[in-house]
Amino acid sequence: MVTLSDVTGLEQFDRGQRGELMVGNFSGKRVVVKKERADSPAPGSIANEIRFLKVLNDKKIGPQLLFSSKKYFGYYYVTGRFFSDFLDRCGSKEKILLVVARIFNQCFVLDTLGINKEEMHHPHKHILVDKYKVVMLDFERCRYTDDPNNVTQFSSYLLSSFVSELFKEEGIRFSRSAVISAAKEYKSDFSKKGFEKLVSCWD
Repeated sequence: MVTLSDVTGLEQFDRGQRGELMVGNFSGKRVVVKKERADSPAPGSIANEIRFLKVLNDKKIGPQLLFSSKKYFGYYYVTGRFFSDFLDRCGSKEKILLVVARIFNQCFVLDTLGINKEEMHHPHKHILVDKYKVVMLDFERCRYTDDPNNVTQFSSYLLSSFVSELFKEEGIRFSRSAVISAAKEYKSDFSKKGFEKLVSCWD
């Protein structure tokens, strides 16, 4: 079993409000260690993220846990571009629609599990895209709820001015009113049929 002591050459990579990221090496591969900041305004957020990653990894969502403790966890470095950068540089309608569908599918799994990620209305730095692979990041704020909104938050994000204009440039067609109507219908029962209708609003 991999442990933190097996990771060599650790150095700081990034720092957020709740945690900080370190990058090192294990068995010839880059590994990220995320640990809770001593001055975090939300103590326990890393333990919360670990809790939900253990659930979501079984559904192939999120970075795969290698090891964890109460204050830190490790996973293999995830390559790719942030979703907003991917959209800005992709230049392929078909690829954009495929990646969007894969993100929606992960959002739907979260909804069916009754888990709210909380950031899908503004997921610029919470989704990495590598070719056709999609990996969601940052599950610190996850919580269980009877009224999850991952799918509807992401649909709202796709209606934002930045994404809407880019979609139009790439020839992706959609009706704002149709998206809003389909999102309300989906939200009423969280059905697979309603979900598929909402996703099909973009073509």
